[in-house]
This record gives sequence, C-alpha cells and structure tokens, in this order.
Amino acid sequence: MQKPTIPKGTRDFSPEEMAKRNYIFDTIREVYHLYGFQQIETPAMENLSTLMGKYGEEGDRLLFKILNSGDCFAGIPDGELLERHAAKFAVKACEKGLRYDLTVPFARYVVQHRNEINFPFKRYQIQPVWRADRPQKGRYREFYQCDGDVIGSDSLMNEVELVQIMDEVFRRLGIRVCIKINNRKILSGIAELINEPEKIVDITVAIDKLDKTDLASVNEELRSKGLSEEAVGRLQPILLLGGSNDGKIAELRQVFASSETGLKGVDELAFILGKLGGAGLQAGLEVDLTLARGLNYYTGTIFEVKALDVQIGSITGGGRYDNLTGVFGMEGISGVGISFGADRIFDVLNQLELYPAGRLSATQLLFVNFGPEEEEYLLPLLGKIRAAGIRTELYPEAAKIKKQMGYANAKQIPFVAIVGENEMAEGKIHIKNMLTGEQTPVTLDELIHTLQT
Repeated sequence: MQKPTIPKGTRDFSPEEMAKRNYIFDTIREVYHLYGFQQIETPAMENLSTLMGKYGEEGDRLLFKILNSGDCFAGIPDGELLERHAAKFAVKACEKGLRYDLTVPFARYVVQHRNEINFPFKRYQIQPVWRADRPQKGRYREFYQCDGDVIGSDSLMNEVELVQIMDEVFRRLGIRVCIKINNRKILSGIAELINEPEKIVDITVAIDKLDKTDLASVNEELRSKGLSEEAVGRLQPILLLGGSNDGKIAELRQVFASSETGLKGVDELAFILGKLGGAGLQAGLEVDLTLARGLNYYTGTIFEVKALDVQIGSITGGGRYDNLTGVFGMEGISGVGISFGADRIFDVLNQLELYPAGRLSATQLLFVNFGPEEEEYLLPLLGKIRAAGIRTELYPEAAKIKKQMGYANAKQIPFVAIVGENEMAEGKIHIKNMLTGEQTPVTLDELIHTLQT
C-alpha cells in the first residue's frame, strides 16, 4: 500500500498549530478593524486572463495553472502536442489558475463590483495563495496572506497608516522588526540617471535579491541583462548609500537634481517619514534603496518588514500601485496595500517561543463522566458554564478515571471537574487543578468565577 503524502511545499497543521495560527490571524484582524478595514474573500482560482501579465515574467512562470475540465486536448492539433511546448500548451489547455497573491484578485473585485463600493475602500483579506516555487526554509507553495489595501485614494496618509498597522501588529505579537521603505519612482530615477530607463524591470528584479545574495552576484545579473559596465558602476554608490534616513533623503535630493521622477519619489518618502516622526513607532523604520519588491505593478512607496531576531525572508511587504485596475478597464484608481506573511510569522513566533500560553489552550475545563445519571445531571450545568464563555467538555463515555485524566493531560486542559453521587446530593463540584494537583469543592457560581478570572 502506498504511503500517504502531501505535495512538497505544503503542510498539515495540528490543533495546537492551528491555535497558534489563529492567534496570528486574530491579532492581524483586530488591528485591521481598529483602522476601519472591512473583510472580503475571493475564489481560490481565477481566470488565467486575470492573473497572467500582472507579476512579470517570473510571476507568470510560477502561476499554478489548472487543466480544463473534460478533454483538455480538445482543439489542440497533434503537431502542437508533439512539440511538447509547455507554455504554449498551457495557453490552450488551461483557462484557470490558482491565485498567486490577493492583490490582483482584489483589483478584479473592485472593477467587477465598482457600483457597490464606497471609495476610498479599505479592505482586508486573509486567504491562502499558491506559487509554483522551489520549496525551501520559509518559502512554501501554499501559504496564507493577510492583506490590507486602501483603493480610490492618492493620499500618502494611507501609507502612513499602513506603517502604523505593521508596527502595531508586530508590537502585539512581540516580534522585534525593522520596517524598510523605498519608492519605485526613486528606482525609476536611478534607471534614468544611468541612461537605462527601459531596463527598470531588470534592474529592480536584480537589486531586490541583494538581501539574499552578495553585491557581486547582483552586478553579474545586471550585466547579463545588458547593462553596460559604466551603468553598473554608476549604480554602486546609490545602492550602497548609508547613514540616517534624513541623511539619505538629503543626499538623494542632490543625486536626483536633474530627475523629476526621482525627486517626486524622494518627496513622497520625506512626507511619510515626517508624519511618522512623532507617531511613537516601536519598530525601526529604514530607508533602503536596495528594496525593490520585484513585482511590476508597484508605482510608488514600497515596504518590507524584516524580523531582527530570526534569519528568514521578509515577513510583510507591500506598496503603492497606481494603475493596477487599469488593466481591467478602470483607469485612474490608485491603491496601496500590505500583506502579512502568516506562515513566516508562524515560523518566527515558533523559533522565538513568543506565543502566550493562555491564548493557545482550547478546552479550559473537562467534566469526568461517571455514567448516564451524572450525564443527565451535568448537561444543564454545562450549558450555563459555556454560556459564561468557559470552553468546556464532558468526556463522552464512562471510561476509567485514569483514561479520562490522561485525556485531559494530553489536551493540556488545566482543570478537571468531578461530579459523582455525593457531589450531586450536595450541589457541589470538585475542581482539580491539573498543574498543582489541588482539588477544591465549589458551587457552580464559584467555578464560573474561578475560571473567568
């Protein structure tokens, strides 16, 4: 018999792991709600026409494509099949694909539901996405994103608010982070300054890898994309620009004296940094010119969050996209958003052991089952205890006490309630603290009070 497995790059999650993941999702959801965001959901699969061409060549390659139902070979000549041209085959055999992120489906949603939406529209979305990437530490083929976007507003105050949201989420989770910020207009200005404006995509894809590889490898990739040695050389001092945020802004104003595009990007960065100066951020905020966010649809501010105490890729990212809905026939709608990488945050919290124990306990109280008479007596009590918000179980059968106590230990249930013939006669409940072993007789009201405090 074949041993059951799951696809590489995917994971099962146990009840304990799901409690941890829900702690993350609930924290992010609570913060989004604080800032007036509303939740939506979109289908796991979209039409490929919706997804293709939105993420660049690399993104198109990493899209999971779904074979058409029925005869997927219908309408494809034998000659084309014999060519074994995968991309060409996919165009005709696949009309749908699994979503690569939540932003493009959101843009499609906005265009499709434009008459029902009040702008600016602040939405959040917590759902899985899929990428046909090579699985490795911190990189999965199926993973959750927790997106927040504001669409229908050009104001940079939206960027300011999103930085505050990122800061608040990681403050609540107890993760020390640095929020890196840049602007695609600055990157476009750099491409203009080195006289390679048409190479902006190649440049951003290459320098976005600087945190994963060394400068020499990035320079070699730039050369392989057709950049001259002079252009690569002129790029170095900009990429290696150091100092404080204010110092970088001042130096960039000089660098871009002749670039209107570059100066506009610097002005946008300076506005955001100025507004956040007195916001009391706990996270570090750093202008990072090597930050590129290698997706084609970003047009302004871009963000990335790095954990300071764990070696892992970015755990949140995002940015401004002025023209995303334009590809769906709705021009002039600007948007900005962020995406929390829940799976990487899960790994960080696991490594740092930052989960609060009280939030992870599923059942607070287990009632021992002595038989049918006790079951009948306990059912109304269980209703009252659950109505008080206490997570409570009754063991489903009158098994040996040792087995029932073993069940409580295995599930890490902190309290066990014992109600037998004597307790029923006295109207009492013996409650056992499973950590200390202490056993105390209490009334129903006393039990509820004890577990609520």
